Amino acid sequence: MKKLNTNDVLKYVEKNINIFHQKRIQSLNNLKLSQVLKRKNPYLFKAKNVLTAEQIVRGIIDAHISSNEETIFGDWLEGLAIFINNKVYGGYKSGIKGIDLEFDKEGIRYIVTIKSGPNWGNSSQIIKMVEYFKTAKKL
Repeated sequence: MKKLNTNDVLKYVEKNINIFHQKRIQSLNNLKLSQVLKRKNPYLFKAKNVLTAEQIVRGIIDAHISSNEETIFGDWLEGLAIFINNKVYGGYKSGIKGIDLEFDKEGIRYIVTIKSGPNWGNSSQIIKMVEYFKTAKKL
């Protein structure tokens, strides 16, 4: 195990944080109201007492930004985690479907999925992740 140089991490963040912000802007630029409205339940607007077009649009944009930022930031944190692991253990982005990171430590191969929050998945997503690990173990 190598000692982590925090200056390397700082340089990585300074170099790559703009990717997070660029993807946020790109996501908003690609947002089409007509497409989003097709996915929304109109009864929910009524139940929430959303009565004006401005309230509908603001609610859609706020929900889109929140959901999308979590995905974009999660992807960015995955890159940071792989970078740090590479510096310490020589880890790398896995080529195995559903696995984010692989590294060896003391003769043991570790396979890792990286999640950026405490409530990252529902039961079916957890089942799928377990399937990915079983497949990776066979490989």
